[in-house]
Amino acid sequence: MKNFSGKVLFLNRSDINTDEIIPAKYLTEITKEALKPYLLEDLTIDGFNNKEDIKDKVVVVTRENFGCGSSREHAPWALEVNGINVVIAENFARIFRQNMYNCGMLAIELPKEEIDYLFQNYMGKDTSIEIDILNDKIKIASKEKAEEIEFKIGDFDKTLVKEGGWVGYADKKY
Repeated sequence: MKNFSGKVLFLNRSDINTDEIIPAKYLTEITKEALKPYLLEDLTIDGFNNKEDIKDKVVVVTRENFGCGSSREHAPWALEVNGINVVIAENFARIFRQNMYNCGMLAIELPKEEIDYLFQNYMGKDTSIEIDILNDKIKIASKEKAEEIEFKIGDFDKTLVKEGGWVGYADKKY
């Protein structure tokens, strides 16, 4: 299984699309590693700098409809190669969410009220998250506070994540 614990990158915007996650001009690259420097290159959020802000982050917390736009595996790959294996949002574009699970990554959906709470209480602070996938819990902490939040993903998607993605699952089952 991948690492699902670490520092959090807050992206306070809805509708972050796959072209903003990894611009289309880089889709000709033939390795995941070649995508690494271009993650979130075209994302526009006041105060966000992709060259500095994504460094050492493992988890993204964002708003609704993350991963909308073109259905490409390159978007989760660009996150993965940068060490980001968890995205927490109100909801995801369906194909992006499944591509995350297929890569052995976590796409966790939480209600709007819980996402709002996370932004209000943790954004702008040195925040870390630890995911307990076996018990469906998110442990979130800053210097000021720490707490647990429950989440739920489907059983098959959880199995894909535990096996490291579709390839790991297929190797074990077939």
